[in-house]
Amino acid sequence: MDNDRSGAHVILHIGAGSFHRAHQAWYLQRVNEARQPGEPAWSLTVGNIRSDMNAVLDALAAQNGVYTLETVTPQGERAYETIRSIQRVLPWSADLAGLVEAGSDDACKIISFTVTEGGYYLDEHDRLDTANPDLAADLAGGRTTIYGALAAILEARKARGGRPVTLQTCDNLRSNGKRFHAGMREFLALRGATELRDWFDANTACPDSMVDRITPRPTPDVAERVKAATGFDDKCPVMGEAFIQWVIEDHFCAGRPAWERAGAELVESVMPYEEAKIRILNATHSCIAWAGTLIGLDYIHEGTNDPDIRSFAREYVSEDVIPCLTPSPLDLNKYRDVVLERFSNPYIQDTNQRVAADGFSKIPGFIAPTLAQRIAKGATPAATAVLPALFLRFLERWHTGTLPYRYQDGVMDEAAVHRLFESADPVAVFLADKLLWGGLADNPTLGAAVRDALARVDAWLASRGFGV
Repeated sequence: MDNDRSGAHVILHIGAGSFHRAHQAWYLQRVNEARQPGEPAWSLTVGNIRSDMNAVLDALAAQNGVYTLETVTPQGERAYETIRSIQRVLPWSADLAGLVEAGSDDACKIISFTVTEGGYYLDEHDRLDTANPDLAADLAGGRTTIYGALAAILEARKARGGRPVTLQTCDNLRSNGKRFHAGMREFLALRGATELRDWFDANTACPDSMVDRITPRPTPDVAERVKAATGFDDKCPVMGEAFIQWVIEDHFCAGRPAWERAGAELVESVMPYEEAKIRILNATHSCIAWAGTLIGLDYIHEGTNDPDIRSFAREYVSEDVIPCLTPSPLDLNKYRDVVLERFSNPYIQDTNQRVAADGFSKIPGFIAPTLAQRIAKGATPAATAVLPALFLRFLERWHTGTLPYRYQDGVMDEAAVHRLFESADPVAVFLADKLLWGGLADNPTLGAAVRDALARVDAWLASRGFGV
């Protein structure tokens, strides 16, 4: 919301992929539909830091930002909505000129972004991984990461005497606003941009948020169904599950849309909601993807409906996560069951390839905190240890070239993983990796639990006819 009624307000969103168009753009569409007389209109301007989605952006631009969202329930009920909240699509250029121009304009009140967890390059202490080549290039003046892009935008905004702006993270990163803020400050300090860092401190807000809607990569049949249902030959439709959630820390410095009118939850603290989502939904999602891949399944719903894989996931949540998160404002047992029902939706056709990606970010972000908490309480986290055991066997398949698809991981050191499996004790090397485990690296309780879990996983694979 905003008391300024002078005209349209803009949200610049960086990372205009399927999730953004099925989530934040959907919420803004609903907010605009509920707009009261005299309130400012809000619109989205979208663009990307990298060129890998230019075809989608070109198609979206050709349709003036208008596209169709298909949603489907676990019962197969499909619905179609025309989304018109994106008013401007920025063409990509290496210097990010379009993003800089849009973000430095005073009409822009919020800059939001989805860059995935690995795109923040943060360790468990919220320190930047300066050894990463992309980040190192941006510290030298580049614009290929969220930090380099925002540094360019904010420098231009500052030079124009720009007003404050909210920087809103929309990723599955725990305490995402606070951690992004820490990373941005460190980035500017390492660059020696002291004046810009001071301006950043005085003129931005970085609210935490928790986002949730399963959104697979669109396949050609989505466009076919959209045309059959609506008559619109949409070149860039998106599809997702019917479920949607957005929990936002109400901490904005330049106004905001009335997100609550669209069903978003504006709260003082996002923490209990994000902990439940990250540990129960995100970690379980990865568990099912890694396990399903290992026994030749293609889709998440197949693994969720496999009794053995479902047991791995359910035991992980019931035996380790729920004790860690109790007490909670949520009914955690019900939340677990709703998550598994969502994952079992056969109409989503969400692939193991999509969900299995970025394990080197997901182990420290989604899974290690539960292991650390249980070990600190003197418990043996046997159920949680199954998840890194599955990931290790998954990585072994990657090492030997026997994965059924190309594995994508933004922070994985490929040479190091090959060396791991060529070592005398791959498990020991895996458990010593500080980027994965932080303070748990070389922890004897973790080591024993993961080795026991590996034995369980190997016995399960053998029982299903898949040797190690």
